[in-house]
Amino acid sequence: MKIALGAAKGLAFLHEEAKRPVIYRDFKTSNILLDAEYNAKLSDFGLAKDGPEGDKTHISTRVMGTYGYAAPEYVMTGHLSSKSDVYSFGVVLLEMLTGRRSMDKKRPNGEHNLVEWARPHLGERRRFYRLIDPRLEGNFSVKGAQKAAQLAARCLSRDPKARPLMSEVVECLEPLPALKDMAGSSYYLQIGQPERVGSSPDQTRTVAGSFSRNGQQHPRTLSIPNASPRHHQFVQISPKLKGKQ
Repeated sequence: MKIALGAAKGLAFLHEEAKRPVIYRDFKTSNILLDAEYNAKLSDFGLAKDGPEGDKTHISTRVMGTYGYAAPEYVMTGHLSSKSDVYSFGVVLLEMLTGRRSMDKKRPNGEHNLVEWARPHLGERRRFYRLIDPRLEGNFSVKGAQKAAQLAARCLSRDPKARPLMSEVVECLEPLPALKDMAGSSYYLQIGQPERVGSSPDQTRTVAGSFSRNGQQHPRTLSIPNASPRHHQFVQISPKLKGKQ
Protein backbone atom coordinates (compact mmCIF):
# COMPACT_ATOMS: atom_id res chain seq x y z
CA MET A 1 0.00 0.00 0.00
CA LYS A 2 2.97 2.30 0.53
CA ILE A 3 3.90 1.90 -3.12
CA ALA A 4 0.33 2.46 -4.28
CA LEU A 5 0.08 5.58 -2.12
CA GLY A 6 3.32 7.04 -3.48
CA ALA A 7 2.23 6.45 -7.07
CA ALA A 8 -1.20 7.96 -6.36
CA LYS A 9 0.44 11.10 -4.96
CA GLY A 10 2.47 11.43 -8.15
CA LEU A 11 -0.64 11.27 -10.35
CA ALA A 12 -2.53 13.64 -8.03
CA PHE A 13 0.26 16.19 -8.39
CA LEU A 14 0.18 15.96 -12.19
CA HIS A 15 -3.60 16.28 -12.35
CA GLU A 16 -4.36 18.83 -9.65
CA GLU A 17 -1.23 20.58 -8.40
CA ALA A 18 0.97 21.14 -11.45
CA LYS A 19 0.95 24.61 -13.02
CA ARG A 20 -0.76 23.09 -16.02
CA PRO A 21 -2.66 19.75 -15.73
CA VAL A 22 -0.82 16.76 -17.16
CA ILE A 23 -2.31 13.41 -18.16
CA TYR A 24 0.24 10.63 -17.75
CA ARG A 25 -1.50 8.36 -20.30
CA ASP A 26 0.63 5.24 -19.78
CA PHE A 27 0.45 4.47 -16.07
CA LYS A 28 1.47 0.86 -15.40
CA THR A 29 3.59 -1.18 -13.00
CA SER A 30 6.80 -0.96 -15.03
CA ASN A 31 6.67 2.86 -14.95
CA ILE A 32 6.84 3.02 -11.15
CA LEU A 33 10.39 3.44 -9.82
CA LEU A 34 11.29 2.36 -6.29
CA ASP A 35 14.18 3.30 -4.04
CA ALA A 36 15.63 1.15 -1.25
CA GLU A 37 12.83 2.24 1.09
CA TYR A 38 10.08 1.42 -1.45
CA ASN A 39 9.26 5.05 -2.07
CA ALA A 40 7.53 5.28 -5.44
CA LYS A 41 8.19 7.76 -8.22
CA LEU A 42 6.75 7.93 -11.72
CA SER A 43 9.02 7.48 -14.73
CA ASP A 44 8.89 7.75 -18.52
CA PHE A 45 6.68 10.67 -19.49
CA GLY A 46 7.03 9.97 -23.21
CA LEU A 47 3.26 9.65 -23.77
CA ALA A 48 2.16 12.36 -21.33
CA LYS A 49 -0.18 15.05 -22.66
CA ASP A 50 -1.29 18.44 -21.41
CA GLY A 51 -4.71 18.05 -19.88
CA PRO A 52 -7.86 20.00 -20.75
CA GLU A 53 -8.29 23.47 -19.28
CA GLY A 54 -11.23 25.74 -18.68
CA ASP A 55 -14.61 24.24 -19.58
CA LYS A 56 -13.11 21.35 -21.56
CA THR A 57 -13.57 17.89 -20.08
CA HIS A 58 -11.16 15.99 -22.33
CA ILE A 59 -8.75 16.23 -25.21
CA SER A 60 -8.95 14.17 -28.39
CA THR A 61 -5.81 12.35 -29.40
CA ARG A 62 -4.55 9.26 -31.18
CA VAL A 63 -4.95 6.20 -28.97
CA MET A 64 -1.59 5.23 -27.48
CA GLY A 65 -0.60 3.27 -24.40
CA THR A 66 -0.35 -0.31 -23.14
CA TYR A 67 -3.21 -2.70 -23.75
CA GLY A 68 -4.81 -3.84 -20.50
CA TYR A 69 -4.26 -0.51 -18.75
CA ALA A 70 -5.98 1.96 -21.06
CA ALA A 71 -9.46 3.20 -20.10
CA PRO A 72 -12.22 1.78 -22.32
CA GLU A 73 -13.66 5.15 -23.32
CA TYR A 74 -10.20 6.31 -24.40
CA VAL A 75 -9.68 3.17 -26.49
CA MET A 76 -13.07 3.51 -28.16
CA THR A 77 -13.19 7.28 -28.78
CA GLY A 78 -9.72 8.76 -28.30
CA HIS A 79 -11.13 11.08 -25.63
CA LEU A 80 -8.42 11.48 -22.99
CA SER A 81 -8.91 12.94 -19.50
CA SER A 82 -7.43 12.65 -16.03
CA LYS A 83 -10.04 9.94 -15.36
CA SER A 84 -8.20 7.82 -17.93
CA ASP A 85 -5.21 7.78 -15.58
CA VAL A 86 -7.52 6.93 -12.68
CA TYR A 87 -8.68 3.83 -14.55
CA SER A 88 -5.08 2.79 -15.18
CA PHE A 89 -4.32 3.26 -11.49
CA GLY A 90 -7.22 0.93 -10.69
CA VAL A 91 -5.67 -1.74 -12.90
CA VAL A 92 -2.31 -1.42 -11.13
CA LEU A 93 -3.98 -1.53 -7.71
CA LEU A 94 -5.75 -4.71 -8.80
CA GLU A 95 -2.44 -6.21 -9.90
CA MET A 96 -1.03 -5.50 -6.45
CA LEU A 97 -3.98 -7.16 -4.71
CA THR A 98 -4.11 -10.24 -6.90
CA GLY A 99 -0.52 -10.83 -7.97
CA ARG A 100 -1.83 -11.18 -11.52
CA ARG A 101 -0.84 -9.33 -14.67
CA SER A 102 -3.33 -7.05 -16.39
CA MET A 103 -3.32 -9.36 -19.42
CA ASP A 104 -2.27 -13.00 -19.24
CA LYS A 105 -3.09 -15.32 -22.13
CA LYS A 106 -1.67 -18.30 -20.22
CA ARG A 107 -4.59 -18.30 -17.81
CA PRO A 108 -7.84 -20.22 -18.40
CA ASN A 109 -10.56 -18.77 -20.60
CA GLY A 110 -12.36 -15.97 -18.80
CA GLU A 111 -9.26 -14.99 -16.82
CA HIS A 112 -7.07 -13.49 -19.56
CA ASN A 113 -8.19 -9.93 -18.79
CA LEU A 114 -7.63 -9.13 -15.12
CA VAL A 115 -10.25 -6.38 -14.88
CA GLU A 116 -13.02 -8.42 -16.48
CA TRP A 117 -12.21 -11.46 -14.32
CA ALA A 118 -12.07 -9.43 -11.10
CA ARG A 119 -15.07 -7.15 -11.66
CA PRO A 120 -17.71 -9.56 -10.25
CA HIS A 121 -15.69 -10.01 -7.05
CA LEU A 122 -14.90 -6.36 -6.34
CA GLY A 123 -18.36 -5.37 -5.15
CA GLU A 124 -19.02 -8.46 -3.05
CA ARG A 125 -17.61 -8.49 0.46
CA ARG A 126 -17.85 -12.28 0.76
CA ARG A 127 -16.18 -12.84 -2.59
CA PHE A 128 -13.36 -10.34 -2.36
CA TYR A 129 -11.02 -12.96 -0.85
CA ARG A 130 -10.98 -14.63 -4.24
CA LEU A 131 -8.98 -11.64 -5.45
CA ILE A 132 -6.19 -11.76 -2.87
CA ASP A 133 -2.89 -13.30 -3.88
CA PRO A 134 -2.84 -16.66 -2.00
CA ARG A 135 0.91 -16.42 -1.50
CA LEU A 136 0.32 -13.64 1.01
CA GLU A 137 -0.95 -16.46 3.27
CA GLY A 138 -3.00 -14.12 5.40
CA ASN A 139 -0.24 -11.55 5.87
CA PHE A 140 -2.44 -8.59 5.02
CA SER A 141 -4.90 -6.29 6.76
CA VAL A 142 -8.48 -7.43 6.18
CA LYS A 143 -9.87 -3.88 6.38
CA GLY A 144 -7.03 -2.56 4.26
CA ALA A 145 -7.56 -5.17 1.55
CA GLN A 146 -11.33 -4.58 1.55
CA LYS A 147 -10.91 -0.82 1.26
CA ALA A 148 -8.30 -1.22 -1.48
CA ALA A 149 -10.65 -3.53 -3.42
CA GLN A 150 -13.51 -1.05 -3.04
CA LEU A 151 -11.25 1.75 -4.23
CA ALA A 152 -10.13 -0.32 -7.23
CA ALA A 153 -13.79 -0.87 -8.12
CA ARG A 154 -14.43 2.89 -8.09
CA CYS A 155 -11.35 3.59 -10.21
CA LEU A 156 -12.41 0.94 -12.72
CA SER A 157 -15.95 2.21 -13.16
CA ARG A 158 -17.08 2.08 -16.77
CA ASP A 159 -18.44 5.61 -16.31
CA PRO A 160 -15.48 8.06 -16.17
CA LYS A 161 -17.57 10.55 -14.17
CA ALA A 162 -18.03 7.97 -11.41
CA ARG A 163 -14.28 7.52 -10.91
CA PRO A 164 -12.68 9.45 -8.03
CA LEU A 165 -10.12 12.23 -8.38
CA MET A 166 -6.57 11.14 -7.63
CA SER A 167 -6.58 13.39 -4.57
CA GLU A 168 -9.54 11.34 -3.30
CA VAL A 169 -7.60 8.16 -4.04
CA VAL A 170 -4.72 9.49 -1.92
CA GLU A 171 -7.12 10.22 0.95
CA CYS A 172 -8.45 6.66 0.79
CA LEU A 173 -5.00 5.07 0.72
CA GLU A 174 -3.25 7.14 3.39
CA PRO A 175 -4.67 5.26 6.44
CA LEU A 176 -4.19 1.77 5.00
CA PRO A 177 -0.46 1.14 5.63
CA ALA A 178 -1.02 1.63 9.38
CA LEU A 179 -3.79 -0.98 9.72
CA LYS A 180 -2.81 -4.00 11.82
CA ASP A 181 -5.84 -6.32 11.59
CA MET A 182 -3.95 -9.12 9.88
CA ALA A 183 -6.04 -11.89 8.37
CA GLY A 184 -3.81 -14.68 9.65
CA SER A 185 -2.90 -17.76 7.64
CA SER A 186 -5.47 -20.11 9.20
CA TYR A 187 -8.32 -17.61 8.82
CA TYR A 188 -7.37 -16.86 5.24
CA LEU A 189 -7.04 -20.52 4.29
CA GLN A 190 -10.39 -21.33 5.89
CA ILE A 191 -12.42 -18.41 4.50
CA GLY A 192 -10.79 -17.22 1.32
CA GLN A 193 -8.48 -19.61 -0.44
CA PRO A 194 -10.96 -22.45 -1.16
CA GLU A 195 -13.19 -20.02 -3.02
CA ARG A 196 -10.48 -18.43 -5.09
CA VAL A 197 -10.65 -19.07 -8.81
CA GLY A 198 -7.37 -20.12 -10.42
CA SER A 199 -5.48 -19.96 -7.13
CA SER A 200 -2.78 -22.56 -7.71
CA PRO A 201 0.74 -21.23 -7.17
CA ASP A 202 1.65 -22.10 -10.75
CA GLN A 203 -1.08 -19.77 -12.05
CA THR A 204 -0.31 -16.70 -9.97
CA ARG A 205 2.17 -13.89 -10.28
CA THR A 206 2.94 -11.64 -7.35
CA VAL A 207 4.07 -8.04 -7.22
CA ALA A 208 5.61 -8.44 -3.78
CA GLY A 209 7.67 -11.38 -4.95
CA SER A 210 9.67 -9.16 -7.28
CA PHE A 211 11.25 -7.25 -4.42
CA SER A 212 14.33 -8.21 -2.43
CA ARG A 213 13.95 -7.54 1.28
CA ASN A 214 17.39 -8.77 2.32
CA GLY A 215 19.04 -5.40 1.69
CA GLN A 216 21.25 -6.65 -1.13
CA GLN A 217 19.62 -5.38 -4.27
CA HIS A 218 16.31 -3.77 -5.09
CA PRO A 219 14.82 -3.62 -8.57
CA ARG A 220 14.36 -0.23 -10.15
CA THR A 221 10.76 -0.72 -11.19
CA LEU A 222 7.57 -2.18 -9.86
CA SER A 223 6.80 -4.98 -12.28
CA ILE A 224 4.93 -8.24 -12.57
CA PRO A 225 7.42 -11.14 -12.89
CA ASN A 226 7.63 -13.26 -16.03
CA ALA A 227 5.98 -10.60 -18.19
CA SER A 228 7.06 -10.75 -21.79
CA PRO A 229 9.17 -7.82 -23.11
CA ARG A 230 6.26 -6.79 -25.31
CA HIS A 231 4.04 -6.43 -22.25
CA HIS A 232 6.01 -3.40 -21.09
CA GLN A 233 6.50 -1.67 -24.41
CA PHE A 234 4.55 1.35 -25.57
CA VAL A 235 2.09 0.15 -28.16
CA GLN A 236 -0.47 1.85 -30.31
CA ILE A 237 -3.84 0.22 -29.81
CA SER A 238 -5.09 -0.85 -33.21
CA PRO A 239 -8.73 -0.72 -34.38
CA LYS A 240 -8.79 -4.50 -34.05
CA LEU A 241 -8.00 -4.24 -30.35
CA LYS A 242 -10.57 -1.48 -29.93
CA GLY A 243 -13.28 -3.85 -30.94
CA LYS A 244 -12.27 -6.29 -28.20
CA GLN A 245 -12.41 -3.69 -25.42
